[in-house]
Amino acid sequence: MSTGILALALAASIAAASPPQEPGAQDPKPDPAREQSVVGASAGAGDAPIMDLDTVVVSGVLPGPGLWKVVNKDGHVLYILGTQSPLPRDMEWDAREVRGVLERAGAVLGSPGVAIGADVGFFRGLAMAPAALKAMKNPDGATLDELLPADLYARWSTLKQRYLGRDRGVEKKRPLIAVYELYREALKRNGLREGGVVGPVIAEALKARDMKTTSVVVNFKIDDPREALADFRKEGLKPQDLQCFRDTLDIIENGLPQAAARANAWAVGDLDALRAMSTGRRQVDTCMSAWTETETARKRGLTDIDARVLQSWLAAADKALAEHPVSFATLSIDDLLREGGYLSELARRGYVIQAPGEGDEEEDEAAVPL
Repeated sequence: MSTGILALALAASIAAASPPQEPGAQDPKPDPAREQSVVGASAGAGDAPIMDLDTVVVSGVLPGPGLWKVVNKDGHVLYILGTQSPLPRDMEWDAREVRGVLERAGAVLGSPGVAIGADVGFFRGLAMAPAALKAMKNPDGATLDELLPADLYARWSTLKQRYLGRDRGVEKKRPLIAVYELYREALKRNGLREGGVVGPVIAEALKARDMKTTSVVVNFKIDDPREALADFRKEGLKPQDLQCFRDTLDIIENGLPQAAARANAWAVGDLDALRAMSTGRRQVDTCMSAWTETETARKRGLTDIDARVLQSWLAAADKALAEHPVSFATLSIDDLLREGGYLSELARRGYVIQAPGEGDEEEDEAAVPL
């Protein structure tokens, strides 16, 4: 899972009992007419004035990071692009290196994640749509002002007025879903976006070769979707829900400059800066646990998700490296770099790992005639 509050998106997709789409596949094109605002830093989270970014978001044609290389004993190479979310809304990615790899790749691994599915027909799915929509709302018609502590609701209300205006419907939605909608709108208003940069490049290259990605998602089949939705609708507010809500408001109030700085670092390929910055992993883990610790999830075996996703991806990577001289994958840059993450597990399997730029000088020297 990437660290762009994807846990909240997962909660929303699970509530609707539908699998997530490929990142960026349906994202709208950015609006080029965008004036960036630069405002001073704020104080504490609880009584801080609302602010826009104090970091200017970069734009234009930008290189992004280089590619990691994972090499097996036969010299087969898996190229990995570390992805980041959010990214600058008005950037154009110079993807020549990735396109060159995609032209040669025998396998292209999809992004790791979870797909929640139910074996229902089209018309039954339509009939269940109202139940899915109800599951996204609070039980018994409760509103956020009735559920949240007063201090938390005051912060929400101020931010909601700023970014969502007079949207009354959001007040009836579950806290996780409501705060995710607020987060996405805050990104848009501050020159950032989720998706729409890497996904379209990969899709275009695969279409030209009449090739599909190798799915690495962990599939959870819900045998009783109607009952699952009914169970989910009964789930009350948990401490994890409140902590996820609070942490996400912290990001919107004070963390957007950090998010912009990470987006800028990815855009210009500054890996040292990305390594030095906070990832927001705690917030993602908290929001994920808000879902996985529900009784609805436990009853249906949705446990140990991170470990299962990792093992699914590693198995696909082993297969790609064994069978193809060149293969390609994308992974969240946070998952790549963190201790015990994907690169660590690949190294433990005996593969040689080369960070972007490593070995390039030797290759250049070998290409120069004596």
